[in-house]
Amino acid sequence: MSQNNAKIIAIVTTKAENVKGGGMPIFIRQTKEELQDTSKNLEKILDAAAHELDESTMLIVAR
Repeated sequence: MSQNNAKIIAIVTTKAENVKGGGMPIFIRQTKEELQDTSKNLEKILDAAAHELDESTMLIVAR
């Protein structure tokens, strides 16, 4: 059985009030379009995966 050690490396959100610290970069965006664009760019730059937590928050996870 393989072990999955996924690690969140960044958060992108439109609702800063929902994010409480955590020791990782947090990118605050104004619109859902900016949220999606930033998430896609980080996914490519960091060779990571972007996952939608809810409509206002994306998690960038190391592959």
